[in-house]
Amino acid sequence: MGCIKSKNSRNIPGYEEPSVLAAETPFTVSEVEALFQLLKKISNSIFPDWLIHKEEFQFALFRNRNKRNLFADRLFDLFDFKQNGVIEFGEFVRSLSVFHPNAPVADKISFAYRLYDLRHTGYIEREELKEMVLALLHESDLVLSEDVIEIIVNKTFSETDTKGDGKIDEDEWQEFVSKNPSLIKNMTLPYLLDMTVAFPSFVVHVEVED
Repeated sequence: MGCIKSKNSRNIPGYEEPSVLAAETPFTVSEVEALFQLLKKISNSIFPDWLIHKEEFQFALFRNRNKRNLFADRLFDLFDFKQNGVIEFGEFVRSLSVFHPNAPVADKISFAYRLYDLRHTGYIEREELKEMVLALLHESDLVLSEDVIEIIVNKTFSETDTKGDGKIDEDEWQEFVSKNPSLIKNMTLPYLLDMTVAFPSFVVHVEVED
């Protein structure tokens, strides 16, 4: 992978030097450069503006820009630090860094917590947990009866809400995940160890040119 030498790179919205991003994340400079090429592919797939729009994000995830998915929507919202409706290069790299195998486990737990906090209240309510369970089941094509889903949600919520106040705060979430580490298994993408060789599974549809 060659260096990013485009004299116009500084005119790209949200562009940051790979060396700066590498210093802030577990990625090497060459891996950040590979991510730049990936951003180039995704961000110009529908709107040629070097910014990843939600439709492009969904297209990279599902090959269908019109498919609404709660999980994808939440991921997009968390990647979009500035909350301006698009993902810039710096946001893209910093967000993906959480999924790096060398990223701190605490960061992964916190990211997952915010993923489930659908209403941005600072804690997870039972209905939010149920909505995420339903969304994940939908993506896995696993069909469960309403009764079974209720049992899963009730059991999970009761085990997590140790204070019994009807909501899951971040301390309770951290304690629950520490006992059930498989909950954040998807927060680690092994391919991110060497972005010059392969790309994370959730953007596997977008290949990078050498």
